[in-house]
Amino acid sequence: AIVAGMMSIDMGGPFNKAAYVFGTASIASGNYDVMAAVMIGGMIPPLAIALATTFFKKKFTADERKSGVVNYIMGLCFITEGAIPFAASDPLRVIPSCVIGSAVAGGLSMMFGCTLRAPHGGIFVFPVVGNVVGYLIALAAGAVVGMLMLGILKKNKTETK
Repeated sequence: AIVAGMMSIDMGGPFNKAAYVFGTASIASGNYDVMAAVMIGGMIPPLAIALATTFFKKKFTADERKSGVVNYIMGLCFITEGAIPFAASDPLRVIPSCVIGSAVAGGLSMMFGCTLRAPHGGIFVFPVVGNVVGYLIALAAGAVVGMLMLGILKKNKTETK
């Protein structure tokens, strides 16, 4: 849960990189479960945001909703940085939502005994994920938790023309 949550603190920054390096070092030492938690933690922020822009439309501007759709692809490809514009525009609501969703996903991944032997790849490396069903459940749960947190914490946006 900790390394997965770290992936969402700064989305590509030093905390993210520290967790990622720890995950890749764990692969080198034969601990494949840590990398699974790290990768799932990095997938959650863009997925949670994409889901939130889809299901909580009033919380986002029209432009945010349009760019939110791209986050489905970015999240599934393990590109956390797609969440940065959303985090930059509302850090006090977006970052905690993403950290909690990522921590839930990472904790579930570890609880389910999921493993990953590849250091990157998102859905493209699912063939080498140990317990892929558990991993998908953890991914969905973390993304939904992040989405719900965003839906609760973010204020409605009013469109101006």
